[in-house]
Amino acid sequence: MQKALLVFLLLSCFLHSKSQWYDPEKVDHNATTVYELAISKARNGDYENSIKMINKALEIDPKFVDAYLSLAGINAQMKDYSSSVSFFEKAFSLDSVYTRDYFLPYSISLAGSGRFNDALKAVDIFLLSPNINERSIKAGEFRKRTYQFAIDYAKSHPDSGYVFAPKNLGDSINTSALEYFPSLTIDNEKLIFTRRLDNKETFYESDDANGNWSDAFPLIGKINSPDFNVGAQNISQDGEWLVFTGCNMPNGFGSCDLYISYLTKNGWSEPQNLGRNVNSEFWDSSPSLSPDKRDLYFSSSRPGGFGGADIWVCHRDDRGMWSVPENLGPGINTSGDEGTPFIHADNQTLYFNSNGLPGYSNNSDLFVARKSADGKWGIPENLGYPVNTIDDEGSLIVTADGKTAYYASDKKDSKGGLDIYTFDLRSDLRPLRTLWVKGKVYDNKTKAGLPSTLMLTDVDTRQQVSKIQTDEDGNYLITLPLGKDYAFNVNRKGYLFYSANYNMRGTFPDSVFTADIPLEPIEANAKVILKNVFFDTKKTDLKPQSIAELDNVVKLMNENPNMKILISGYTDNVGKPADNLKLSEGRAISVINYLVSKNINKDRLSYKGFGETNPVASNETEQGRALNRRTEMSVVSNKP
Repeated sequence: MQKALLVFLLLSCFLHSKSQWYDPEKVDHNATTVYELAISKARNGDYENSIKMINKALEIDPKFVDAYLSLAGINAQMKDYSSSVSFFEKAFSLDSVYTRDYFLPYSISLAGSGRFNDALKAVDIFLLSPNINERSIKAGEFRKRTYQFAIDYAKSHPDSGYVFAPKNLGDSINTSALEYFPSLTIDNEKLIFTRRLDNKETFYESDDANGNWSDAFPLIGKINSPDFNVGAQNISQDGEWLVFTGCNMPNGFGSCDLYISYLTKNGWSEPQNLGRNVNSEFWDSSPSLSPDKRDLYFSSSRPGGFGGADIWVCHRDDRGMWSVPENLGPGINTSGDEGTPFIHADNQTLYFNSNGLPGYSNNSDLFVARKSADGKWGIPENLGYPVNTIDDEGSLIVTADGKTAYYASDKKDSKGGLDIYTFDLRSDLRPLRTLWVKGKVYDNKTKAGLPSTLMLTDVDTRQQVSKIQTDEDGNYLITLPLGKDYAFNVNRKGYLFYSANYNMRGTFPDSVFTADIPLEPIEANAKVILKNVFFDTKKTDLKPQSIAELDNVVKLMNENPNMKILISGYTDNVGKPADNLKLSEGRAISVINYLVSKNINKDRLSYKGFGETNPVASNETEQGRALNRRTEMSVVSNKP
């Protein structure tokens, strides 16, 4: 009789020891007949009926060791690792010699239950078995390394009360089909995912309905094709773009290419291949857009990488053209496979999966890497157990607040294979909490919307954080990761730029900033408050954080060579009026000196200090006084 174990190992890997007493040939014939029928059903994937028939065989012969081993294997296949462990241990208790070679799959089920210390002891027992072949030793040694990794990870990440409690999204999202690759807009109002039914992949949408997800429906428009599979999608943070994978499509360059569709009044537009710069003749998949839609991360098997599939990134220029892909390098990519990249709304935290970095099995684990101030990626960190398990993990996304993750998994309570789940992310694995500002840019005179460029700059480092384009009507959304002070500027040729400051170092409620932005045409008397020009209290020296803003003034002056401007300084009413007048004039002079140092002709520049006069807010509050301490730039003339 064939010894049956359906998972983990090929039976030919082992040399079985002679039993102390158990003889498969002496098992009750009726039990054997039922058992063989059960194994046939198991091989066809009918685990439920197979288990029922094996239990019937055990009723006939309660000491049927192979039946318990098969129950252990089937339950492991069903990811019921605790039951699998119990059945292994029952078989061991009946005959410790006959079952000795099963200590390796037993160790895997222990690890599947999170019992890594016990798994390590079990695999050590297996490796001490006499006469096991080289293949078995190699498999055992590999598993031993993964168990030791899990033990070491737990020691370096002590329990802080974190509870991993993944929640199935329920009947409105999940069905008996496969659901995977969740994707969210930044406001959590729209969930896009892939559903696979009868080997056909289709995009579905579910919308937030007072804290619950609405019944999912196929995406409206021309994006879902009756003839081709589409999947592995990512919706832009503003909900206007959808990038995705299309395989074996007529205009493709390789087996799978990356495509884009745009949200229109009539639904999603016809997909466009992202072009030869992005796609190759190889496999390109799993795209993820940065929040400013200027970087596209994806996985590809193209040559020039470090393993089978690597993570690459393309950059979009001001003309909307994508650059040739750049490999994220050996810090992220390995000799194995890396995939399902997800760049968070903070534009600094990358989640992905890998089977080449140390982890819990030979399947893919989830990792997080963070971008430093110099733009380089830090060392990837394994998300740890129980987010990562001995099974395959992937397609994880994280909400803008950094607290909640979504991913696809085939857990025991799934409704049909892969379902979409949500869970609270462990605090040390979270990205920066990210808020956002949205609104419309318009001409202050005509009130018509203006397509414009918006830039978000780290005031301290002067590094550009985001650069986005509004839509044709001037609508925009730009993310604001907490923890930094940002200069926010809006530019359009023929207009004064708009200046704002978002200091995101404090504590903020879960709210959205709204800012409709009027741009002033460049003409006499047009003015803008330079909200990112800073001075120390009672001093006139420019702080380094002012440079990014003043460089925008330099750029504006160079683009409009006939424009003459006035720099005006203002203070609050604290102190003597004469001192405030002198202070405001000195600050205006400092701005003029900087512009001159950047080769702006003195004849185009004038200044004046106004002291505490002309307040724009009440001096009775600190907030009002802060608004009154300001530097203004106004147009004197702009004659051709």
